[in-house]
This record gives sequence, C-alpha cells and structure tokens, in this order.
Amino acid sequence: MIQLQAITKSFGSLQVLRGIDLNIDKGEIVSIVGPSGAGKTTLLQIMGTLDAPDSGTITIDGTLVSRMKEKELSAFRNKHIGFVFQFHQLLPEFTALENVMIPAFIAGVGQKEATASALELLEFMGLTDRAGHKPNELSGGEKQRVAVARALINHPAVILADEPSGSLDTHNKEELHQLFFDLRNRFGQTFVIVTHDEGLAQITDRTVHMVDGEIV
Repeated sequence: MIQLQAITKSFGSLQVLRGIDLNIDKGEIVSIVGPSGAGKTTLLQIMGTLDAPDSGTITIDGTLVSRMKEKELSAFRNKHIGFVFQFHQLLPEFTALENVMIPAFIAGVGQKEATASALELLEFMGLTDRAGHKPNELSGGEKQRVAVARALINHPAVILADEPSGSLDTHNKEELHQLFFDLRNRFGQTFVIVTHDEGLAQITDRTVHMVDGEIV
C-alpha cells in the first residue's frame, strides 16, 4: 500500500531523514515511535504528500506520488489520504456534520450524497445526537471522533495520524485506539500512527522505531 525508498530530508544544515526505506501493507496498522527530533512527524508529512523529500520515491496504492505536480498531488491527497492530528482542527463556526462534510465538498461530492455519508460515519462513531453541535459544545473525545469521521469521508485508502490521542484523557485514549481497529475491520483502511503512547504502540500490528532520522 505504501512504499518509501531512500527518503532523505534536510532543513538547512540539519539532516532530518537519512535514507528511509519502509513498506506498509494494505490494511496494516503501523505505529512509528521514537524520541522527539527523531524525524517521525517529518516522515509522516512526506508520506502524506504534505511535504516533499529531498530525494527518494513514494508510492501509495500503486501510484508514484513523488513525481506528481502540486495540483495532481492535492487531488490525490483529498481522495486517497485521510489525516488525524493531535488537535482536532475542527472549524468552530460549523457543526460536527458540516465539518465532516467539508472534504467531500472539496472532492466535488453533492450535498445529498455528502450528507448521507457524513451521517453514516457519525452514527458509526456514536455521534448521531451530536451532529448539529458546534465544536465548543463537544467533549475532547467527541471532537477527535468527529475529526476521524472527517478523515474518512472520502473513503481514503490510507489514514495518517500524528499523536491522535495526545490531548485525550485515559478513557478517551482507549476508545480512540479501539476505534482505529474497528475502522480497519469495517472499511479496510491502512493506518500509520506517530505516537508517544506505549499502550497504543504495543497493540498495533507493527511498530517502527526511529532514532536520528533512521529506522532502527
């Protein structure tokens, strides 16, 4: 599903990634762990086409994305990749339902179809009764589940998550971690999760350890 070959990245004189090779299978849930400054988030951003490597190739779902122009990349990202961040980044002026629908509208999906898909996802998340609420009326765990639903609305093949449970309490962390496995079982997505949470890393299918810009 995801193949990274010889990925390097530097910021000025600081080399952040030093020739990363990584293959992730379809339907796999992989955690990436390591100390701060190891290059985990940079690797995730490159994997998600939010940043470009200095060298190396990236193939996602059979498509060589590292050769795409920016307009092609934006369309590919919107359709094939979903993102979940530590802080939900919901738009405060919109309801939970509207927040979930936004990526579908960007992809050109009509109002009726986008609404139906968003309501189905919110039902799966146990949030049907919160669909009309704005983010300031939701709990931390509810906000993050809305963010996950938003990541799923275009049925992406890959979900990339950066410290998704970092701002949650223990109960909500456990619920979110279980949700990833429930989603994989229902929708077949591939998950790559950057995390400092040892409990999450231990239950993923595979843990990738990074130190000083390299996989060890």
